[in-house]
Amino acid sequence: MTLRSHSICLVGLVLSLISVGASPTKAIAQTIYPFDVVYNTEVTLTPIPSTDVSKAFVSGFNSDAPYGLSNFSSINNYSRTDPNTGNLVFLQDPAKFGLQGLPIGRDEFFGSGDDKLFGSSSATVSFDFINRKLVGSGTITITGGAGRFTGATGILNFSEIEPLDQAPTAPLIGQAFLSGSFQTPQKTPEPRTNATLFGICVIGIGFILRRRYLLATG
Repeated sequence: MTLRSHSICLVGLVLSLISVGASPTKAIAQTIYPFDVVYNTEVTLTPIPSTDVSKAFVSGFNSDAPYGLSNFSSINNYSRTDPNTGNLVFLQDPAKFGLQGLPIGRDEFFGSGDDKLFGSSSATVSFDFINRKLVGSGTITITGGAGRFTGATGILNFSEIEPLDQAPTAPLIGQAFLSGSFQTPQKTPEPRTNATLFGICVIGIGFILRRRYLLATG
Protein backbone atom coordinates (compact mmCIF):
# COMPACT_ATOMS: atom_id res chain seq x y z
CA MET A 1 0.00 0.00 0.00
CA THR A 2 2.87 2.37 0.79
CA LEU A 3 4.48 1.73 -2.59
CA ARG A 4 1.19 2.25 -4.38
CA SER A 5 0.38 5.48 -2.54
CA HIS A 6 3.82 6.94 -3.31
CA SER A 7 3.35 6.00 -6.96
CA ILE A 8 0.03 7.83 -7.11
CA CYS A 9 1.49 10.91 -5.46
CA LEU A 10 4.47 10.98 -7.78
CA VAL A 11 2.34 10.54 -10.89
CA GLY A 12 0.16 13.41 -9.71
CA LEU A 13 3.29 15.54 -9.29
CA VAL A 14 4.42 14.72 -12.83
CA LEU A 15 1.05 15.68 -14.29
CA SER A 16 1.06 18.94 -12.37
CA LEU A 17 4.54 19.86 -13.56
CA ILE A 18 3.72 18.94 -17.16
CA SER A 19 0.56 21.04 -17.08
CA VAL A 20 2.62 24.02 -15.93
CA GLY A 21 5.24 23.45 -18.60
CA ALA A 22 2.58 23.04 -21.28
CA SER A 23 1.00 26.42 -20.55
CA PRO A 24 0.34 28.21 -23.89
CA THR A 25 1.03 31.63 -22.39
CA LYS A 26 3.41 33.69 -24.48
CA ALA A 27 5.38 36.76 -23.50
CA ILE A 28 4.21 39.82 -25.42
CA ALA A 29 6.80 42.39 -26.46
CA GLN A 30 6.09 45.75 -28.11
CA THR A 31 8.12 47.23 -30.94
CA ILE A 32 7.77 51.02 -30.94
CA TYR A 33 8.13 53.02 -34.16
CA PRO A 34 8.59 56.81 -33.90
CA PHE A 35 6.82 58.55 -36.78
CA ASP A 36 7.66 62.15 -37.67
CA VAL A 37 7.05 63.21 -41.25
CA VAL A 38 5.82 66.03 -43.49
CA TYR A 39 3.51 65.13 -46.38
CA ASN A 40 2.73 67.36 -49.33
CA THR A 41 -1.04 67.24 -49.44
CA GLU A 42 -4.02 67.84 -51.69
CA VAL A 43 -7.48 68.33 -50.19
CA THR A 44 -10.63 68.05 -52.29
CA LEU A 45 -13.95 69.27 -50.85
CA THR A 46 -17.23 68.24 -52.46
CA PRO A 47 -20.53 69.62 -51.12
CA ILE A 48 -23.18 67.01 -50.32
CA PRO A 49 -26.45 68.14 -51.96
CA SER A 50 -29.26 69.37 -49.69
CA THR A 51 -26.96 69.51 -46.62
CA ASP A 52 -24.52 71.92 -45.04
CA VAL A 53 -21.86 69.18 -45.06
CA SER A 54 -19.00 68.58 -47.52
CA LYS A 55 -17.12 65.38 -48.19
CA ALA A 56 -13.34 65.68 -48.10
CA PHE A 57 -10.63 63.55 -49.67
CA VAL A 58 -7.01 64.06 -48.60
CA SER A 59 -3.93 62.61 -50.27
CA GLY A 60 -0.30 63.05 -49.25
CA PHE A 61 3.11 62.12 -50.57
CA ASN A 62 6.70 62.15 -49.34
CA SER A 63 9.24 59.90 -51.05
CA ASP A 64 11.45 60.03 -47.92
CA ALA A 65 8.74 59.13 -45.40
CA PRO A 66 9.81 56.71 -42.64
CA TYR A 67 9.45 52.94 -43.14
CA GLY A 68 8.67 53.38 -46.83
CA LEU A 69 5.19 54.81 -46.11
CA SER A 70 5.48 57.40 -48.84
CA ASN A 71 1.74 57.77 -49.46
CA PHE A 72 -1.11 58.89 -47.24
CA SER A 73 -4.82 58.93 -48.01
CA SER A 74 -7.82 59.95 -45.95
CA ILE A 75 -11.16 59.15 -47.56
CA ASN A 76 -14.79 59.84 -46.64
CA ASN A 77 -14.14 62.73 -44.31
CA TYR A 78 -17.10 64.98 -43.56
CA SER A 79 -16.79 68.68 -42.76
CA ARG A 80 -19.18 71.31 -41.51
CA THR A 81 -18.79 74.82 -40.14
CA ASP A 82 -19.22 75.11 -36.38
CA PRO A 83 -21.65 78.05 -35.97
CA ASN A 84 -20.18 78.89 -32.55
CA THR A 85 -16.56 79.23 -33.67
CA GLY A 86 -16.68 79.60 -37.44
CA ASN A 87 -14.16 76.75 -37.71
CA LEU A 88 -14.47 73.75 -40.00
CA VAL A 89 -14.90 70.46 -38.15
CA PHE A 90 -13.78 67.27 -39.90
CA LEU A 91 -15.11 63.89 -38.76
CA GLN A 92 -15.21 60.44 -40.34
CA ASP A 93 -18.56 59.33 -38.94
CA PRO A 94 -21.33 61.05 -40.96
CA ALA A 95 -23.92 60.09 -38.34
CA LYS A 96 -22.41 62.73 -36.03
CA PHE A 97 -23.58 65.32 -38.55
CA GLY A 98 -27.00 63.69 -38.77
CA LEU A 99 -26.29 61.94 -42.08
CA GLN A 100 -27.34 58.31 -42.56
CA GLY A 101 -26.37 55.71 -45.14
CA LEU A 102 -22.96 57.18 -45.96
CA PRO A 103 -19.65 55.32 -45.59
CA ILE A 104 -17.43 55.89 -42.56
CA GLY A 105 -14.05 57.37 -43.40
CA ARG A 106 -10.62 55.85 -42.87
CA ASP A 107 -6.95 56.71 -43.17
CA GLU A 108 -4.17 54.68 -44.74
CA PHE A 109 -0.39 54.99 -44.94
CA PHE A 110 1.27 52.88 -47.60
CA GLY A 111 4.18 52.57 -49.99
CA SER A 112 5.31 50.22 -52.73
CA GLY A 113 5.52 47.17 -50.44
CA ASP A 114 3.18 45.23 -48.15
CA ASP A 115 3.64 47.43 -45.07
CA LYS A 116 0.60 49.59 -44.27
CA LEU A 117 -0.99 51.50 -41.42
CA PHE A 118 -4.73 51.99 -40.96
CA GLY A 119 -6.45 54.54 -38.78
CA SER A 120 -9.18 57.08 -38.20
CA SER A 121 -8.90 60.82 -37.74
CA SER A 122 -10.61 64.02 -36.73
CA ALA A 123 -9.55 67.63 -37.21
CA THR A 124 -10.48 71.26 -36.75
CA VAL A 125 -9.56 73.94 -39.30
CA SER A 126 -9.58 77.69 -38.69
CA PHE A 127 -9.36 80.60 -41.14
CA ASP A 128 -6.34 82.86 -40.75
CA PHE A 129 -7.51 85.73 -42.96
CA ILE A 130 -4.61 87.99 -42.00
CA ASN A 131 -2.02 85.55 -43.36
CA ARG A 132 -4.42 84.11 -45.97
CA LYS A 133 -4.14 80.54 -44.69
CA LEU A 134 -6.21 77.63 -43.53
CA VAL A 135 -4.67 76.23 -40.35
CA GLY A 136 -5.76 72.81 -39.14
CA SER A 137 -4.85 70.37 -36.40
CA GLY A 138 -6.05 66.96 -35.37
CA THR A 139 -5.30 63.41 -34.36
CA ILE A 140 -4.93 60.14 -36.24
CA THR A 141 -5.61 57.03 -34.18
CA ILE A 142 -3.76 54.01 -35.60
CA THR A 143 -6.07 51.00 -35.43
CA GLY A 144 -4.25 48.34 -37.43
CA GLY A 145 -1.86 47.60 -40.23
CA ALA A 146 -0.48 45.08 -42.69
CA GLY A 147 2.90 43.48 -43.33
CA ARG A 148 5.31 44.10 -40.47
CA PHE A 149 2.79 46.58 -39.01
CA THR A 150 0.00 44.03 -38.47
CA GLY A 151 -1.81 44.79 -35.23
CA ALA A 152 -0.36 48.31 -34.99
CA THR A 153 -1.80 50.82 -32.53
CA GLY A 154 -0.79 54.37 -31.71
CA ILE A 155 -1.53 58.08 -31.84
CA LEU A 156 -0.25 60.60 -34.41
CA ASN A 157 -0.84 64.32 -33.94
CA PHE A 158 -0.83 66.55 -36.99
CA SER A 159 -1.10 70.12 -38.14
CA GLU A 160 -1.86 71.24 -41.67
CA ILE A 161 -1.55 74.50 -43.60
CA GLU A 162 -3.12 75.47 -46.95
CA PRO A 163 -2.99 78.93 -48.54
CA LEU A 164 -6.38 80.55 -49.08
CA ASP A 165 -5.46 82.26 -52.37
CA GLN A 166 -6.01 79.16 -54.51
CA ALA A 167 -8.48 78.49 -57.30
CA PRO A 168 -11.87 77.83 -55.68
CA THR A 169 -12.59 74.73 -57.75
CA ALA A 170 -9.09 73.20 -57.53
CA PRO A 171 -7.79 70.92 -54.76
CA LEU A 172 -6.20 72.77 -51.84
CA ILE A 173 -2.44 72.31 -51.93
CA GLY A 174 -0.62 72.32 -48.59
CA GLN A 175 1.47 70.40 -46.10
CA ALA A 176 0.67 68.12 -43.19
CA PHE A 177 3.11 67.79 -40.28
CA LEU A 178 2.73 64.51 -38.39
CA SER A 179 4.39 63.54 -35.13
CA GLY A 180 3.90 60.58 -32.81
CA SER A 181 4.54 56.87 -32.68
CA PHE A 182 2.89 53.50 -33.08
CA GLN A 183 3.68 50.06 -31.78
CA THR A 184 3.22 46.48 -32.93
CA PRO A 185 2.93 43.36 -30.77
CA GLN A 186 5.51 40.59 -31.01
CA LYS A 187 4.92 37.14 -29.52
CA THR A 188 8.00 35.71 -27.86
CA PRO A 189 7.76 31.91 -27.38
CA GLU A 190 8.59 30.64 -23.93
CA PRO A 191 11.36 27.97 -23.71
CA ARG A 192 10.19 24.48 -24.65
CA THR A 193 10.62 22.77 -21.28
CA ASN A 194 7.91 20.11 -21.59
CA ALA A 195 10.02 17.22 -22.86
CA THR A 196 12.93 17.94 -20.53
CA LEU A 197 10.65 18.28 -17.53
CA PHE A 198 8.85 15.05 -18.35
CA GLY A 199 12.10 13.14 -18.74
CA ILE A 200 13.44 14.36 -15.40
CA CYS A 201 10.22 13.38 -13.64
CA VAL A 202 10.17 9.89 -15.17
CA ILE A 203 13.79 9.24 -14.17
CA GLY A 204 13.10 10.47 -10.65
CA ILE A 205 10.02 8.28 -10.28
CA GLY A 206 11.87 5.25 -11.56
CA PHE A 207 14.67 5.77 -9.06
CA ILE A 208 12.30 6.25 -6.11
CA LEU A 209 10.11 3.28 -7.01
CA ARG A 210 13.12 1.00 -7.40
CA ARG A 211 14.42 2.10 -4.01
CA ARG A 212 11.03 1.52 -2.39
CA TYR A 213 10.81 -1.93 -4.01
CA LEU A 214 14.26 -2.97 -2.74
CA LEU A 215 13.42 -1.79 0.77
CA ALA A 216 10.13 -3.68 0.72
CA THR A 217 11.71 -6.97 -0.44
CA GLY A 218 15.07 -6.62 1.37
